[in-house]
Amino acid sequence: MFPLNPWRLLMEWLCCDFHIHSTWSDGRLTINEIVGMYGQAGFDVIAITDHLLDTASEIQYTGSGRKSGCMPAERFVDYRSELWQAARTAWENWGMLVLPGIELTNNTSRYHILALDVKEYISPDLGVEEILVEIRRQGAVSVACHPYVRNHSGDSPSEFLWENHERFAQMFDAWEVANRDDLFNVVGLKKFNYIANSDFHEEKHLRSWKTLLRCEKNVESVKEAIRKNDRVSLFLYRGGKIRQ
Repeated sequence: MFPLNPWRLLMEWLCCDFHIHSTWSDGRLTINEIVGMYGQAGFDVIAITDHLLDTASEIQYTGSGRKSGCMPAERFVDYRSELWQAARTAWENWGMLVLPGIELTNNTSRYHILALDVKEYISPDLGVEEILVEIRRQGAVSVACHPYVRNHSGDSPSEFLWENHERFAQMFDAWEVANRDDLFNVVGLKKFNYIANSDFHEEKHLRSWKTLLRCEKNVESVKEAIRKNDRVSLFLYRGGKIRQ
């Protein structure tokens, strides 16, 4: 008998993380540092999703003398430009896809929404339905992130989404069923489309729940795999090189 290689089981699947923050918002690593870390670990697809903050929360933060930890709206074009450059580097050096994303962060109305493969700025001041329509218009993917109470923070900044989950259930392309080390069994019980992400802010968060997709390695196939959700699985990554 040959010894079982745990990575052999992953060879037909793409290892993905669709919720990552850089120094453009409240993350501790630059985009290039993140790309290098995930690329060297052997990941196939990542999305960098820095925060855009609603106006009322921004005023509250800055009025109290605190930094919001979010990207200013006027820097979105520069952010996208840096992401495109990083995507080129990731593909050339590691064959890894990098999707440009954002986390629409509305702390006033209590919802956070990921937009994956976003092309244009979207205001987090919009209502949930308006945001989802705009994400769809851009051909991007919408994700209800951390919709339930998280052990690592003790709260759910997206509680509005879960309080109204029956209303929004089919409007999102997917819901996070796992975020960092937390599993949201309520999402699984509802049988919503799901993905799992790290909500990465610093190096230790690399070791967390991830998504496995069985599809071709290109942006459109990845987005369609999330939407169809028939070849998706969870992967608890605890370190090591995925691809030899």
